[in-house]
Amino acid sequence: MSLPCCAEGVTLSNTKAPQVSGVRVQLEMHALWQQFDQLGTEMIVTKAGRRMFPTFQVRISGMDPAAEYVLLMDFIAVDDKRYRYAFHSSSWLVAGRADVAAPSRMHFHPDSPARGAQWMKQTVSFDTLKLTNNLLDDNGHMILNSMHRYQPRFHVVYVDPAPNSHLNAYRNFCSFSFPETRFMAVTAYQNHRITQLKIASNPFAKGFRTTDPQDWVGNSRPLAVSCPPEGRAEPLTTKPVEETSWGSKTLTRQEDSAPLLVEQCGLFHNYKDSVGHNMKRKDGDDILANASFLPPLPSYWDCPGSSHERGNLS
Repeated sequence: MSLPCCAEGVTLSNTKAPQVSGVRVQLEMHALWQQFDQLGTEMIVTKAGRRMFPTFQVRISGMDPAAEYVLLMDFIAVDDKRYRYAFHSSSWLVAGRADVAAPSRMHFHPDSPARGAQWMKQTVSFDTLKLTNNLLDDNGHMILNSMHRYQPRFHVVYVDPAPNSHLNAYRNFCSFSFPETRFMAVTAYQNHRITQLKIASNPFAKGFRTTDPQDWVGNSRPLAVSCPPEGRAEPLTTKPVEETSWGSKTLTRQEDSAPLLVEQCGLFHNYKDSVGHNMKRKDGDDILANASFLPPLPSYWDCPGSSHERGNLS
């Protein structure tokens, strides 16, 4: 099932340019993302920068094949809290208010801009994106605060060739958020079940496995990993996974069955240099820009017409 941009906000959808109003986005590896989300996904941040796993990958449809588009990502804090992990209860607890927000950045897909036909013919992967906790980073990595929760956001921007395109910038983009991709930024994995699931499902972690990788990777059925109780060292076995929750309360949300979400509604400036910002390409694989390139986009949780709600973890 696919959801178009602002499917629930007809008025908003009607204000969008035809090149983006019909864009649909589907999250790849959805079943794996859900398994991590049930345990409470953690992503490592380092000074040098660390790639995400699972990698953020999507399939796109509904673009104008002849039009050019820019694809980019950013990360927003889920809440204004800092967390700590309680090992005795295997849960995340609120440790206080959030630290000062890290400098905001946007990560441009290195193939941007490209025609819609190119984007739609294959999976779009952000495998070059790296996460860091270095506030002074000059490599263009995404700067996050450790022990804070984040929501990745995916943006599709139509490159309008009109000379006055900046006047209609708000019409030329659509954005998508997938709740199952939320994660806690950490400098070391806290939940041992997350560690084991990453070893089981990451092709680059085969050196850490104790059983046949084919039990985990390449199956047609969703991966189901059962982890041993605290304090016990046992090999992984494949059997149904029990549901877990963040913190001491079960996380509840009204969620559609489809792994697709309605766009965020806000303002988005054009990709062109006429806006006043030049995109830089580093080492041939990253195109970077500060988030000041865009006006503040509303949080997923604030999107008008959204049927999702943020869980209360305090």
